[in-house]
Amino acid sequence: MNKILFPEANSEYIKTAAATLRERGVCEPVLVPSTVAIAADQIAAGAAEAMVAGLDYSSRDVILACRDHIGVPDGQKTFSSLFVCDLPNGQRYIISDGATCKNPTAEQLADIILLVHAAAAKILPDQPKIALLSFSTFGSGGKDPSIDKIAQAISIVKTRQPDILIDGEMQLDAAVNPRIAAKKTVNHNSPVAGQANVLITPDINAGNILYKSLEQFAHGKLAGPILLGFKRPVSDLSRGSTPEDIVFTTECLAKLI
Repeated sequence: MNKILFPEANSEYIKTAAATLRERGVCEPVLVPSTVAIAADQIAAGAAEAMVAGLDYSSRDVILACRDHIGVPDGQKTFSSLFVCDLPNGQRYIISDGATCKNPTAEQLADIILLVHAAAAKILPDQPKIALLSFSTFGSGGKDPSIDKIAQAISIVKTRQPDILIDGEMQLDAAVNPRIAAKKTVNHNSPVAGQANVLITPDINAGNILYKSLEQFAHGKLAGPILLGFKRPVSDLSRGSTPEDIVFTTECLAKLI
């Protein structure tokens, strides 16, 4: 069974979550009271396969610890994050990036898409279908630098990995609602519109607002942020996480080991 390290070991929430994870056979929780930087060193040294932290640390603390102590694979220029959202209707979505890359360039956005696609293929029950979200759907918003950036990012992704199901720019409703997609994309034969399960936002503001809206208004069950682009899987918990949130996040993270 894979080991997952929890540095905030004195938290009652962590202890409760660890007991549930052990009972369900998700992983072998390793509770080691330490700073997040020391825990990251332990992960780099092979003490466990992954780490869950952030209950008492800011996202910046966790991300910097990963960057400076775990590191990124050779050639990896961008690190990112994703959230997993399970809605009450049974639909699962992946959202990125709402925690890490503030205003990505087209090249960074392409890196994010590729990182998320690789993770989504392991977390989603179905093939990832990626929509690049915007205020515009296939030119309906006119000209805008954000639309140009999305087009450039998609072009880069298709050059690197042409088999990915991806399209954009599109509005959220056109991405996930088949009826609306049929109307808004009538002249665009999209492989994604109306059935997207991976939602890529143009910047961190949009991503953060989207995932918190799904949690607070749609009663979605959220996991993450799960950090991407480092040598080991790491989750940066929201500081408002409950034991149930920690369990769900760890279950999703375990799929990436």
